[in-house]
Amino acid sequence: MSLDVKKVSQIVGEIKNLLEHEFTNVSIEGEITNLSLSSAGHWYFTLSDKDSALSAALFKMDALRNPQMKTIKDGAKVVVVGDISVYPKRGTFQVIVKRIVPVGVGDLKEEFEKLKRKLASEGLFDLDKKKPIPVMPKRVAIITAQRGAALQDFINIYKRRSIWMNLLVIPAVVQGADAPRSIRSALHNVIKYSLEATPENKIDLIVLARGGGSLEDLWAFNDEGLAYDIFNSPIPTISAIGHEVDFSISDFVADMRAETPSAAAEVITHSQTMIKDRMINLKGRLKNSMAIRMSRLDNRLKHAHPHSILNILLNRLAVLQRRLSKCDIQKRLYELTHINDFYQELDESLMRMQRALKERFQELHYRLDKSRDVLKVLNPKNVLERGYGYLETSNGKVVGSVSDFDKLPKNASMKIHFHDGDRKVKSDEV
Repeated sequence: MSLDVKKVSQIVGEIKNLLEHEFTNVSIEGEITNLSLSSAGHWYFTLSDKDSALSAALFKMDALRNPQMKTIKDGAKVVVVGDISVYPKRGTFQVIVKRIVPVGVGDLKEEFEKLKRKLASEGLFDLDKKKPIPVMPKRVAIITAQRGAALQDFINIYKRRSIWMNLLVIPAVVQGADAPRSIRSALHNVIKYSLEATPENKIDLIVLARGGGSLEDLWAFNDEGLAYDIFNSPIPTISAIGHEVDFSISDFVADMRAETPSAAAEVITHSQTMIKDRMINLKGRLKNSMAIRMSRLDNRLKHAHPHSILNILLNRLAVLQRRLSKCDIQKRLYELTHINDFYQELDESLMRMQRALKERFQELHYRLDKSRDVLKVLNPKNVLERGYGYLETSNGKVVGSVSDFDKLPKNASMKIHFHDGDRKVKSDEV
């Protein structure tokens, strides 16, 4: 059997031709959500009611012909006139709006505000009625879609930051007509399980989580019955629905609102993270303290080694030997008797005596030289050289005068001295 196989582009092209020829200049009433303006001046939004949603686009040229578009906001109920178009690359269809007319506040937005006022008047939002969130919950139940991104984000943060917290995942449908019933059933099952569980297995905290979306996507968490169930829950609850700008009835009724599922995981594990960080810090300080302590003990152990003790004893012995050697009187004779001082004084006296003798000798030598010069001048021989002479008796006396000569005996032997010698003479002859 042969099949008429077509390409995707062929099917999308045929659907495009059928829709665009069939649905032209259609008027559609609905509520605007997810309204955004592109940098090129095009408007994109979702047109929805309780059961369905349709993408819509109002391009710049048509937007200029609809100036009231600048006053329209999310939640507004409008009537649009335009053509149904198919975008081939994605295989999706949307309404290309040519004209838009505000009708009034949208049904979903109006219903949300109405329920919000009702529950607020009944005290479901009162802060004094909210239960405190456990600082360190041990068992946490999270109600969300089992395969949703919100659960994965929550688990990733839980695994990274938690220490001892157990996580119980309760799957539930979080979008569509069956979502309110599914979420309420999951909440009832968690409460029932906790009430019947042993103390160590009781649930400490319940988290309702869902990722971001349009108002209709998050509508399940605006259910009135779910609001009463959350308010009457004996277990503290955290509502983590959508993004930071998204608000649901569950956010107002729950004991705490988290901007996102990831933020809820961070809030729950905050105290554990602080303890974990403190434990890491204390661990580092303990390791440093132990390292310092071990280093000190290691030094003490090294000092207690036999070789170290032996070196200490040998050094001590050497010091004592030096001290003992100083007590040896025989070796310290000179030091103790000060005989070295006497030796020094003796040496100095000897040197002074030598200098005095030398000076005295020089002085006497000078005087001797001087006396020799005087004697030389007085030497009679020097006169004899001028032709003089003198008589000397045999006994060595000089005959210095006539009277001395007359007193000599006759024939007395004498010497007559000349400068170049002497001759013997007798008195008779003279």
